Amino acid sequence: MEPAIATTALTKSFGRETALRDVSLRIAAGSVFALVGANGAGKTTLLKILMNILAPTTGHATILGLPSSELRGHAFTNIGYVSENQEMPEWMTVTRFLNFVRPLYPQWDRALEASLLQRFDLPFNRRLKRLSRGMRMKAAFVSTLSYRPSLLILDEPLSGLDPLVRDQLVQVLRLLAREGMTILVSSHDLAEIEDFATHLGFLEKGTLLFAEGVPDLKARFREVSIPHQSALPASIPSTWWQPEIRDGSLRFVLANAAPEEIAAIHQHFPAPLIPRIEPMTLREIFIALAQSKSPTSTLPSSSPLPTGGPGEAAAHKAGTP
Repeated sequence: MEPAIATTALTKSFGRETALRDVSLRIAAGSVFALVGANGAGKTTLLKILMNILAPTTGHATILGLPSSELRGHAFTNIGYVSENQEMPEWMTVTRFLNFVRPLYPQWDRALEASLLQRFDLPFNRRLKRLSRGMRMKAAFVSTLSYRPSLLILDEPLSGLDPLVRDQLVQVLRLLAREGMTILVSSHDLAEIEDFATHLGFLEKGTLLFAEGVPDLKARFREVSIPHQSALPASIPSTWWQPEIRDGSLRFVLANAAPEEIAAIHQHFPAPLIPRIEPMTLREIFIALAQSKSPTSTLPSSSPLPTGGPGEAAAHKAGTP
């Protein structure tokens, strides 16, 4: 099956600065791909290239089978894009804004629009510039989700929102994910999307360190605690990340939880010591990756992921009326 998104050796430079370096990935149709990395890692640059807002320096990308450089007009009626810095026609009211964008999308779902408006409790007659940031993001989601795009690209959509607004938006994303919509979401906080993300890619300084399924990723990392320890071992394996003595225990992140690695820990700390080896959340894994001094040293090579009015519509994606 053709992937929803595919990139090959994608590189983007701004003068002497390289924002992306040889990024190659495949995102399967119907998956929820979480793109994570610290601020400045290149996430927004990658998404803007996918949306044909920026041109790559080298390499290429395809979106729903089309080269990203050819995305324009009608192609955008099947692609949704919401950014944390979404530009909107601030002089319009919510009602006028939706009236403006609705005719641009032949597949617009009025029932879904009504459901989202009720769920988000948007003030119909208030101008967009008078809305709180959370309300503006809700309006952006309504204007994008109501035409049921096959592919939804989200650039830090939950950043800086209050918990109630985040929960409302996440609930909607969960529903759409269950219906089979392909979602690519960039984030530096995975707590909200952990229970429905199917794949995860980690960007660091413009380089994609890995891209793999969430179950495989969770199976690979463990948090380990060895009781009754007062000093670090003289020799520490490279798969033991961030070892420290805390509260009388040796604690570290095991970056390769293969059976032989688990067995080695038990052999290194025999009875009566009982190592505590626990699964980690995606957020904990991301923090461990971000804090590691050399995260690539123990990461296996990632396998390809499983593949599974037009003019105004393009302007709507770019955030201009």
